[in-house]
Order: sequence, then structure tokens, then C-alpha cells
Amino acid sequence: MINQLITKIKETGAPIVVGLDPMLKFVPEHITKRAYAELGETLEGAGEAVWQYNKTIVDNIYDVVPAVKPQIAMYEQFGIPGLAAFKKTVDYCKQKGLVVIGDIKRGDIGSTSEAYAVGHLGKVTVGSKSYYGFDEDFATVNPYLGSDGVKPFIKVCKEEKKGLFILVKTSNPSSGEFQDRLVKAQAAVDGQDVSQGDALDRPLYEIVGEQVARWGEEHMGDSYSYIGAVVGATYPEMGKILRKIMPKNYILVPGYGAQGGKGKDLVHFFNEDGLGAIVNSSRGIIAAYQQEKYAFFGPEHFGEASREAVLDMRKDIADALNSR
Repeated sequence: MINQLITKIKETGAPIVVGLDPMLKFVPEHITKRAYAELGETLEGAGEAVWQYNKTIVDNIYDVVPAVKPQIAMYEQFGIPGLAAFKKTVDYCKQKGLVVIGDIKRGDIGSTSEAYAVGHLGKVTVGSKSYYGFDEDFATVNPYLGSDGVKPFIKVCKEEKKGLFILVKTSNPSSGEFQDRLVKAQAAVDGQDVSQGDALDRPLYEIVGEQVARWGEEHMGDSYSYIGAVVGATYPEMGKILRKIMPKNYILVPGYGAQGGKGKDLVHFFNEDGLGAIVNSSRGIIAAYQQEKYAFFGPEHFGEASREAVLDMRKDIADALNSR
């Protein structure tokens, strides 16, 4: 699947993933009114509104981006109807030829981790038959329970030729409370009995990045690993370090746009070949019509505003990479 993602990035010239993170405050009134008229102000009505909103956005961007990233929490809040909208969104995006990154951020162990991996990336056995559950192409995974939480996902990825993006350095302001903590590197990574004088104090995110690189070596595509990393655009200097630590791992970069990241902040996330990173923007694209810059489109043409925001983002990133 990493090969397919890279091919689509090259075809579109857009190392961009659109975060399909719908909130009802983003959905134009004409959509919610129609959904509520049919299904009432219910969870079912909300799910229908979200699905119709997503569909219009996808119809306007599928040919200019390689991938989308639906955040499952935005659907789970509407219960079973929300999850039905999530599944319809995943299936529709794949019909349109988009790579789907399931932003699920799972992190558990043993049979629980196996079940998450099967449900989102693999097939579940029912009697003599097997079925795909949500069937995303990639999933995001929290590694802070250790390899017990990641290896079940890697196993399914190998079977299905799918991929992961593992959280390494996230874009939120408080991420440093744990991720930036200095640890004794050799002892933490290798489990060796190292004296105080031999072990180096290094940030935890670097240690996690090194482990992601090792996991990635076990599951390679043509030029990059199926195992990628999540590193926030809001920390460009840390991204520069992690790019060197993980040269063959694709980096999913959240934090562009609404969280403050700009094209000039992103150059260190890319390798010299112009590949190696894919940048996420969520509300900056899906709610573009609510921004002053794109307000002239109006709520009735919110999908066209999203497309214009994608094209502007693509130019911003390309200009930054060309000037480095």
C-alpha cells in the first residue's frame, strides 16, 4: 500500500492527506436541514448529514489529493449511526481511488490489539467465511504500551499489504510532557544493563523513532517502509532530527494550517527525493468555506472551497520544497 500511496502522490503532485474530521458546526445548514427533515434531529440524522457532507468534499477533491484521513472519534460521538457514516465514507473514498488512513490511534495489547488490527485493516472470521470490517489502507497506532501493542498490527499489515503510522512526536502543545522527557537511551531501547556513565540522555520521541525505523525494516515497500510515523508540523526542528533517524519511514505530518504549520515549516520532513512525507490538513480544508479567504464560495459551494484550499496548500508546499 505504501507503493500505491507514493504513486498517487507523484500523480497528483500533492503530498497531502485531507482529514475528514466532520463536526456538525462545519456542516452547512442546507445539508443538516435536509437530513433532519428525513430522519429527525437524531443520531441517524446527524450521521446522514456527516455522510452527505463528506461525500460532497470527496467529490471535489478526489482527483487532486492522494489520500484522506477520517478521524474515527468524530464519527463515534454519534454512536452506531456515526460509525455507519464512517464506513460509508471509507468505502466511497476507496471507490474514488483514494488511499484511506484510518485515524484510530489504537494502543492496547494482546488479543485486544489483534482485534483492533483485524477490525480496521484485516479480515474477521465468521464461521467458514471471512469479512473485512472497516477496511482502511493504513491506521494510526499509539506505541506507548510497547511492542505488544504494535506487533499485532504489523502482522496484519504484512498479511494484507497495508500500513501503519505510529505516533512519535505529536503536534499538540502538551505532547512534550512525556514525549520530550530525557531517558537513558541504551537502557530504554536495548534493555541492556548499562552504567550511568555509558547511557545517553535523549528525548523519548527519538527512542520511539529509532524503534519505528527498526519495525519498518521488517516491512519494506519498493523504496519506503509500510510502517510510517506521525510527527507534528508544529515541531520542525524535531522533525529534522527524526527525518534522519527514520530515512525510510514515511512521515504523516499533522498540524498544518489551523494548528499553525506552514509550508516553510515542512521542508525538513521530506527527503531529497521530494518524498518521505505526507501533510495533513483537516478543518483548514473541509471547513474552508468558513474562512474569510474562501467565504465568497458560500455554504452552497463548500466543496469547491475545499478544492481551492487543497490547491493553495499544494502550491504552498511545492514553493517551500523548491526554495530549500
